[in-house]
Formats: sequence, C-alpha cells, structure tokens
Amino acid sequence: MSAPASLSEPVFPPLAINPELVRKILVRFIQNEVQKVGFERGVLGLSGGVDSSLVATLASEALGPTNVLAVIMPYKSSDLKSRSDALQVVQQLGINHLEVEITPQIDAYFERFPDADQRRRGNKMARERMTILYDQSSVFRALVIGTSNKTELLLGYGTIYGDMASAINPVGDLYKTQVWQLADAVGVPTAIVQKAPSADLWAGQSDETELGFAYRMVDQFLYYLVDRRYSKEELSRLGFEPAFIDDIIRRVRDNQYKRRLPVIAKLSSRTVDQEFRYPRDWGH
Repeated sequence: MSAPASLSEPVFPPLAINPELVRKILVRFIQNEVQKVGFERGVLGLSGGVDSSLVATLASEALGPTNVLAVIMPYKSSDLKSRSDALQVVQQLGINHLEVEITPQIDAYFERFPDADQRRRGNKMARERMTILYDQSSVFRALVIGTSNKTELLLGYGTIYGDMASAINPVGDLYKTQVWQLADAVGVPTAIVQKAPSADLWAGQSDETELGFAYRMVDQFLYYLVDRRYSKEELSRLGFEPAFIDDIIRRVRDNQYKRRLPVIAKLSSRTVDQEFRYPRDWGH
C-alpha cells in the first residue's frame, strides 16, 4: 500500500525533529530516571537494529560507557549480520557487552511443543531475552532500559513482558521515522540506520512485511490519529483508505492492554495504579 500523494515526503514535516534538542532531553531523562532511584548503571538488549543502537548511544552519553552493559542474545537462526552490527556499536561506544546464546533453553522448551508456530517461538525468544536482561540487571546493579519506539507501542508490535518490558524507555515517544532521524544525527553507523527493520525472530523476518505496510506511511497516519486526534472522516480526507484506517485503529485499540500495568479489581478507596498513583520520585 502506497502513501497518499500529499503525504509522500521522505520525512513527513510534522514528524521532523530537532535532533540536538531531542538528544539533550533524552540523555538527561536517562540520567535522571536512573539516578533518582539509586542506580548509576543501565543494561539493554542490543540486537544490532537501529532502536537498540540508538538507546545504547544515548545511554553511553548519559551514564558513561563503563556504566552501560549491552547484552547480545542470538538464537541459532539469527542473522549473523545482526551480531556483527551489534559488536560494531559496542566497539564504537566502548561500552561493556555480554553474549548469551538463547538456543539451548528455547529449543529445550519447544521439544515439548514441536508444532509451535513462528509467532509462539518469537514471543518465547523475546521473553527469554528479557529474563536475561533482568538477571543481568541484578548482577550489574543496573536498570533495564527499553528500546520500543512509539510506532511499535501503539500498534502492539512487540511482546508483552518481552521486548516491551523495561524500567525506563527513552525512545517510547519517538515514531520509527524519528528514531531514524535521531540515530543518524548521533552517529549510529549508517549501515544500521539504513537496513530494513527486523526483529530477527526468524530467518528472513521483516517488520514491514509482517506488518503489511511501511513505517513511514503508518507514522504519518498515527501522527494524525494520536497526536492530532483526527476522526475517521478527517483521516479519509487526507487520502488514507477506509480499510487501512479501520485496521490501524483496531490495532491501536486492541493492544491497549500491552501499554498499561495489569488491571486491578477495585475493592478499596485507594487502589494501586488508580487513586494511588505517584511519580517515580515520590518521597525524594
């Protein structure tokens, strides 16, 4: 599906960012959110993709290279280029890194469920990787830093309690289009910025093929739907097809449960995450 002719610019103007300003804000965000809860370090999964490479770069600047641990967690079918790209980022930044092969535990589990499809296997891999990050966060005494961007969060394109889990997320309010802009500006290797997005959950997997549309197109749509609160009629007047409009709105709505803490049945006058809600720095 192609973008409407009126929205065909390489970077949709309202999504254009001031990279230097955004960089400063996110670096300060990481510093504040890590240090205010008594930590000095951060740990993240480094896949060799643009999102995690950007977060590693920001975390390195915010906390110092020696205070960042990047964990590379390949599966036997993972693209070898993903590992080499991740190692290039590690070398460029001078951050700590650890490699943990997840094939043994994943294969041991699915020996019992040999008919499991790719989605089940991909979700299991994502959750296995997050358990490793949280284990290493204890060893390294570090907060887990998330790498899910705004496009993925809105569309539910991630695994709940897998790659969508973290203590803080510096890029969760950046659309994928904006991640590319910022990554290019802060020096993420060009080959990583320009390569086709992939969660690398199975051989040949491509984000945009799996989603069924290009990030640049859906980012334009999501900007009008979420940031500008356009109605279906207004979105249609922009040139988006009715079926596409309904599909994306459904995805955003159906995946709301992934974007919030577990819903708690209310019994008291002050329920956790309802009336009893405080910012992270409450008490400081």
